[in-house]
Amino acid sequence: MKSEHSHDKSDIIARIASEGKRGHLRDLIYGGLDGAVTTFAIVAGVQGAGLSPTIIITLGIANVLADGFSMAAGNYSGTKAELDDVKRLRAIEERHIETAPEGEREELRQILRLKGLEGEVLELATDAIAAKRSAWINMMLVDEYGMSPVDPAPFRAAVATFSAFMLAGMIPLLPFLFGVANAFATATVATGCVFFTIGALKSRWSLAPWWRSGAETLLIGASAAAIAFFVGSLFHQ
Repeated sequence: MKSEHSHDKSDIIARIASEGKRGHLRDLIYGGLDGAVTTFAIVAGVQGAGLSPTIIITLGIANVLADGFSMAAGNYSGTKAELDDVKRLRAIEERHIETAPEGEREELRQILRLKGLEGEVLELATDAIAAKRSAWINMMLVDEYGMSPVDPAPFRAAVATFSAFMLAGMIPLLPFLFGVANAFATATVATGCVFFTIGALKSRWSLAPWWRSGAETLLIGASAAAIAFFVGSLFHQ
């Protein structure tokens, strides 16, 4: 099996030493899937009610802009709260190291003991990590609080969510915007492809086969669309 990355010593040193960055896979998947689902749900509901394509376009664009912004703002606020919490915990650990260094060293020692270190090696490791305060605090964040030592980026998370929402959310509307014949059928197929593609791409970061991940995502999106179409059909004019 081909290795995912190089194991040359110089490459390992460079990779481990590089500053970690938090990815935005979750934001992209969340935004893209929700954009396609909610917009197509509107399309399906209005189509089921037998209303005009103009209403589909109006409500669809309103959803893409308003709901996309709302999701981005919500993601920004949530990620900002997470960042604030990390900063708060860092400040707590900084204060504890200043005011109760021996107690903090004992916490560090117990964390390393749970990782399998003991005896002289345990004491040497405790001294080495305690000598570098940033490494000490990062270990406390991870092992005492269960936090990531890499700070989240609220603005980038919001941009990723909004961009993915806009891109995927416009797909169901394009056949109506361009006046394509059988616009609803075309939108259905196009949106299904979006669902499947999002799922298939997601499999790159999981152990699931691409076709299974794509099929699962397609099923989720299709279920939401079917519910919306059914509810709309109840009010067919």
